[in-house]
Parts: sequence; C-alpha cells; structure tokens
Amino acid sequence: MKISIITVIYNGEAYLRECITSIINQSYQNIEYIIIDGGSIDSTLLIIDEYRKHIHHLISEPDRGLYDAINKGIALASGEIIGILNADDMLADKNVIEQIANGFMEHPAIDAVYGDLNYISPINHKVLRSWKSKQANEKDIEKGWMPAHPTLYLRKTLFSKYGNYALDLGTAADYDLILRYFYINKLKAIYLPLLMVEMRVGGVSNKDISSLMGAFKNDYKALKLNGVPYPVSVLLRKKLSKVTQYW
Repeated sequence: MKISIITVIYNGEAYLRECITSIINQSYQNIEYIIIDGGSIDSTLLIIDEYRKHIHHLISEPDRGLYDAINKGIALASGEIIGILNADDMLADKNVIEQIANGFMEHPAIDAVYGDLNYISPINHKVLRSWKSKQANEKDIEKGWMPAHPTLYLRKTLFSKYGNYALDLGTAADYDLILRYFYINKLKAIYLPLLMVEMRVGGVSNKDISSLMGAFKNDYKALKLNGVPYPVSVLLRKKLSKVTQYW
C-alpha cells in the first residue's frame, strides 16, 4: 500500500529539515513524498535540494494559498492513501506511517484513519496542548467534535467522489472538508490511539484577534454550508472542547 504525504511550504526554512527527516526516517518504506512550494525566496529550496532523492514530486510556483497548494499535491499523488504534513510539523516517531498503514490493511472497508496530536513550543519542543481524539460519529460532530486534521489520512478515491479543499473558506477549508466527508457523506473512519503529529503553535488561524474572528466566521460558514444544525452552539462547543487539551 502506497501512502502519499504532501508537505506545503512557503519561506519555511526554520523547521523544514525536521519535517522532512521525520518522513524519510519512517520505518514504513512505501511512501511517496510530495512537496508543493509557493515560490519561496529564502533558503527553502536549497534545503529541499539536500533531500531531493527522497522527494518524488516537487512543484515550486506561486499559488492561491495553502489549500490550493494541497489540491495540487492531491492531483500529483499516486498513493492509495493521502496524508498532509505541514512544514512546521513533524511525525511523532519513526513508526507512525507503519501503524497508519496497518490500520488500513487490518480494516479494508474503512475510508480514513486519524489519531492524536501534540501542540509544541516552536522554541524548545515543550508540549503545550495534547489533542486526544476518540472514535466518533455524526452526533459527535453536531457537538463540536472533529478529528485533528494533521492526523487525518484518507483514501485518494474520496477526493474524486466528494471534492477537494475549498478555496473560498480561508482557514476553515479543512473543517469544511471534514464536515463534507464525515457528516454529509458519513465516511467510515477509525481512530488510532496513537500520537501521530507534533505541531508547532502559532498558525495563521490563531495568531491574533483578527485571525481568530476570521476563523470563527469561516467555521460558521462551513457549518451552514454542510447543513449542521445550530451552528453557533456547535462552534462554542468546539472552542470549549480545547480547554481540556491543556491538562
């Protein structure tokens, strides 16, 4: 089973090596690695060139943002399974992809797997929040639940069935895709009680009040588009659920 992993980057020299090495050091060997660069002008491309023999596809050109770049990666992917690892993030250990592959092989009828995520300090890797997920269903989504997007691995066929990432929802494009797949189309997914990703804090959706408000509005729009009832209540519960991640 081939697993395609997509990394999107733009001027991300600071942490890129850790991202790349966390993938190429995986115990699972049947990995197709795709990097989509937005036309970086720092040393990003020089770093990528150091690992070029491990990278199966590379595009470096201007794009319409993160999700446009991800969609380009999906179009290139030849793996049966697709996952995304952003350039600031790392796979938690060398066995993560092997355990993901085992999950799909042991449960051939499933469409997706997901797991747990740590938010870490960009300075010293200190764990600041732990997102422990669960086996969930449609009703959990109506209560504000969602899987941690960086841990989500999907069968490629789903993208042709249910569509790619929307380009008009800002930072809520991943939430919209999850609602579309899990809520509208009720895909079959299993939760692996496994720490999959370490993600540095400081993303574009939560860097300041303006970004937080924009993210809230886009999340609301995604909920409305996908017909989830009582979207304001769902959003409040979604935000409140993060409180428990701090201990």
